[in-house]
Amino acid sequence: MVRLGLVQTALGAVVVLTTSTLNRVMVVELALPALLPGLLVALHYAVQITRPRMGHGSDTGGRRTPWILGGMALLSLGGLLAALATTWMQDRFAAGAALATLAFVFIGLGVSASGTSLLALLAKRVAPNRRGPAATVVWLMMIFGFALTAGVAGKLLDPYTPERLLAVSGSVSVLALLVAALALWRVEPASPASSNGPAAAQVHGTAASSGARADGFRAALADVWAEPAARRFTFFVFLSMLAYSSQDLILEPFAGLVFGWTPGESTALSGVQHGGVLVGMLVVAACTGWARGWLRSLAFWSVGGCLLSAVALALLAAAGLYGPPWPLRETVALMGAANGLFSIAAIASMMRLAGHGREQREGMRVGLWGAAQAMAFGLGGLAGAAASDLARWLVSDVGLAYALVFAVEALLFVGAAVLAWQVSRLAPSSPPALLGAASGSGAEPTGLRTEPPPSPSHRLGAAPPRLAS
Repeated sequence: MVRLGLVQTALGAVVVLTTSTLNRVMVVELALPALLPGLLVALHYAVQITRPRMGHGSDTGGRRTPWILGGMALLSLGGLLAALATTWMQDRFAAGAALATLAFVFIGLGVSASGTSLLALLAKRVAPNRRGPAATVVWLMMIFGFALTAGVAGKLLDPYTPERLLAVSGSVSVLALLVAALALWRVEPASPASSNGPAAAQVHGTAASSGARADGFRAALADVWAEPAARRFTFFVFLSMLAYSSQDLILEPFAGLVFGWTPGESTALSGVQHGGVLVGMLVVAACTGWARGWLRSLAFWSVGGCLLSAVALALLAAAGLYGPPWPLRETVALMGAANGLFSIAAIASMMRLAGHGREQREGMRVGLWGAAQAMAFGLGGLAGAAASDLARWLVSDVGLAYALVFAVEALLFVGAAVLAWQVSRLAPSSPPALLGAASGSGAEPTGLRTEPPPSPSHRLGAAPPRLAS
């Protein structure tokens, strides 16, 4: 888990430079419109619609490591090209913008290949009782990559010169690729047949594996989309992440316009929120790993985290109506903790559900859910900002305008909670697996999964509904 977490650390290091540091350089040092980096970041999310195709490729190939490492190589190349493009924009804007477009396409493809295959590998290799802690470890290490790179690179970039930007970005890209390669060394068996051990080979046989390889991408996607649990979980991921990301760009302006906070105070508010997210993640990891009863249930934390997020957003709406007397920091901390609860439970649930259904489809399922998340993040920031502008245009009271936006986001979380509950009903499993834990004789050994009994809703011959555009 820690070694695969190092890959996420490396991935986060490159991403934070391209989506945050280069954003600032374009807007501040080069005095370019903020729309330009915004469009480039949106492009890298849009490209991640390829995640299902990447996951299918790792399914049919039998091994995830080449896809993870290949994705990291493409991501690192994209990070270097993005820095080079930024330096070009000062004197050759058209050429720099064209190169930046290509670079962010590479970044999106690299994140898709490496991130999707990494989650699929975790889903296949991690024991049920470790999925909550595994999700927490991997994502905390990615956040660590964000923080470490932002801090170190920030110091090395001062005073800013184009040469410094290229040197720092190039060094981060090369180091990230080396760290990922070392972390992946022999973490996955060389032979696909041995990835689940001899027992798994006896259970599944070779026919299923060869059948999966024979299926084309469209057939595999149709098979996964025909699974009610996978389809409903896709909608849950999209709706919850849309609600999660839509408040990112409006929280600090809300604090400034309604509460009169300074830029420094509103920036510190983001730190309060991220601290709450960290607390929520650690709570889920501890409870799913060591607690008893329903506190070990991933469904409990997914549904409860979404409902608590809705409550926190409703309180933020009340803050918009009541103004400065409201305890804003405490409300934002509650929202962060609630977001941490549902997000880490959702990731752990994703790891469990990746193996639910037909064999050799883990990468396809993870890719489908990753694409839904990327689409939600790409739309969320834009939708939240646009909704706040529209509300302020329609309503003269600024506090009321923000309250309406937060209320809509709260309703999105309620809808996500309903979907999470439905997913837990559609994907029944033995109690230990449902609770995200292994206990007693029902424990499931690492890498060896038992399939649920077939039901009419899982017939492969059923005609799947049309995919949403």
